[in-house]
Amino acid sequence: MTTYPFYQVDVFGDGSLSGNPLAVVLDAQDMDACTMQRVAAWLGLSETAFVMASMDDAEAGYAVRIFTQRRELPFAGHPTLGACAAWVAHHAIQAANPMVQRCAAGPVDVRPLPQGYAFRAPPLRRTGAMDGDTRAQAARALRLGVADLLDTQWIDNGSGWCAVLLRDVETVLSLKPDFGAMGRLKIGVAALCTTDTADGDIEVRAFAPSEGVPEDAVTGNLQAGLAWWLTHTGRMPSTYLARQGTVLNRRGRVHVHADAAAIWIGGRTDVRIAGTLTL
Repeated sequence: MTTYPFYQVDVFGDGSLSGNPLAVVLDAQDMDACTMQRVAAWLGLSETAFVMASMDDAEAGYAVRIFTQRRELPFAGHPTLGACAAWVAHHAIQAANPMVQRCAAGPVDVRPLPQGYAFRAPPLRRTGAMDGDTRAQAARALRLGVADLLDTQWIDNGSGWCAVLLRDVETVLSLKPDFGAMGRLKIGVAALCTTDTADGDIEVRAFAPSEGVPEDAVTGNLQAGLAWWLTHTGRMPSTYLARQGTVLNRRGRVHVHADAAAIWIGGRTDVRIAGTLTL
């Protein structure tokens, strides 16, 4: 039997146990991809991160491989922040500004916040409007008419997300998707908040049934793609607060800051479980 350091991290929450849980397995350099996939499927979370020292990148402090219950991802948001938190906690070190994480998508900067971390969003791999057939499929999957979709866009930074903008928060929160009609699509849905509140500027939901996650609690890579789209089109200011997880009784809060050089996606990041995993 082999024992690995194991952490479970609450990412993007607003209070105790309110964000998206992430499993992190450390010292995983001797674990093969098949075993990583089995572990991720057995744990049953939206994603599991496997962390090891970076051997092929002098700038990176550590490397990470990220698995859903069904496949490996080149990049994902809450695993990036949670892996950093677990790495820092396990090695009892002061977080550098920035830390550099190596993943399949390349190096990703992660910087500390007062109660968590933020990552520099990687470039999008696919952008542009959804074609008519895909837009119609998204409408069917959301049980809406095509005319109800205010706008649509591909915002794929490695996980395959497409985005749908709706007219109001109430519609977003009332959605009861047809996951069979969704097929392989991964759909992020958003609406701008129309009332002044310190509790959020936009409401977001994320549907990824093809990954074994009908609805994700809080989704950093989706939020990064949305931030690129919505700030570049002038729908959102350069700094805003996104809400996610409301329907799942979570209080996900994602802090977005966009400037000419980068988009930063951050939030609270709390280690909740520390122990070992034995295989």
